[in-house]
Amino acid sequence: ARRGGSDRSPQAGMAAEDEAELSLLECRVCFEPYGPDGQRRPLNLPCGHVLCRGCVGALAGAERQRLECPFCRRLCGPAETSDCRPLLQLLELLGPAGGGLASALGRSPGGGAAAAPAGLGLRLCLGGWGSLVNPTGVAACPESGRLAVAHDGKKRIHVFGPSGVCLRRFGERGDAGNDIKYPLDVTVTSDGHVVVTDGGDCSVKAFDFEGRGVLAVREGFCLPWGLDATPKSEVILTDSEAGVLYRLAADFRRGELKKCQMMRSRLVNPRAVAVCQTSGAVVVIEHLKARGPSKGSTRVKIFSAEMVLIGQMDSFGLNLVFPSRIHATAVAFDKEGRVIVTDVCSQAVICLGKPEEFPVFTPLISHGLSYPVGLTYTANNSLVVLDSGDHSVKVYSS
Repeated sequence: ARRGGSDRSPQAGMAAEDEAELSLLECRVCFEPYGPDGQRRPLNLPCGHVLCRGCVGALAGAERQRLECPFCRRLCGPAETSDCRPLLQLLELLGPAGGGLASALGRSPGGGAAAAPAGLGLRLCLGGWGSLVNPTGVAACPESGRLAVAHDGKKRIHVFGPSGVCLRRFGERGDAGNDIKYPLDVTVTSDGHVVVTDGGDCSVKAFDFEGRGVLAVREGFCLPWGLDATPKSEVILTDSEAGVLYRLAADFRRGELKKCQMMRSRLVNPRAVAVCQTSGAVVVIEHLKARGPSKGSTRVKIFSAEMVLIGQMDSFGLNLVFPSRIHATAVAFDKEGRVIVTDVCSQAVICLGKPEEFPVFTPLISHGLSYPVGLTYTANNSLVVLDSGDHSVKVYSS
């Protein structure tokens, strides 16, 4: 037996953790390790369970019409499956040479992560496996405190109230004008509109909180990705493929686009973006492509409100300053104007300081996260982290 007895030594506890971590990387039907391509590629079923592509094909049979989830018995068709992005990102992070899950996630061989600073505690946890599927973006409404989460489920946007109750689901998965094919990020404007980047048809779509589509901008984008709203209900948007930062101004109530202005070009694969609500400063995370067998890295760039570059640092430079390699995935400003990032290497949320002191290193959350990919602050200064590793939204407050 793998487990026995009620008293576990620290070594046994770490062994159990390693076993649980390694089980994430193998199909629970055939017990073969997942891979980025071919029959070992991890796929989500509509119920939220994950199988490799080979097992999906075997369960669907020769006619490939319907299959039954081996865990919950829900029926679905092979065409309803989708890539399990958290596992694919984790496999990409590990790289072809492997190197061990613990080291890839930034853990030291001899122990766990450091404790979070006193005073910042987990207050609320929303979603979870099956409720949210591969969530990609989270945003807070500055007026109502509601949270909008973009994910890969049948209805792409879930709206949660301040108490954690799911108030509404909208954004059907499909090809109609107001459907959402593949949401990449979400923001909420001060006038109460939910704006989503749709990588499926390279568009930006806006909805009211009732789920009614009010505006879709489809022309001119190569791959719109990250976005954040300004206090004036304008939207700052990255185009990852074009390497461009845009400012969108619209009358969302009337469904009219006023202007789409290029603010900065020649960026390298820009993804997440955040706007400081007080100074107007803009921070962007670029994903730099790997050269040769090495893994890709990230770069954090900070611009003034006038779009003058005032600070930047890539993973290599941050690694010279900080104790572990940082691979930033999401970014936000806190109410004091400090830059906050999520780091998937150490499964942490880190404060990099204000633009004028960038970069400093202050861990805010260093345990309890699996694969943090989204970040925002509520009006009452609660820190909201989107954890794609366990498909949840975690709200922290002091």
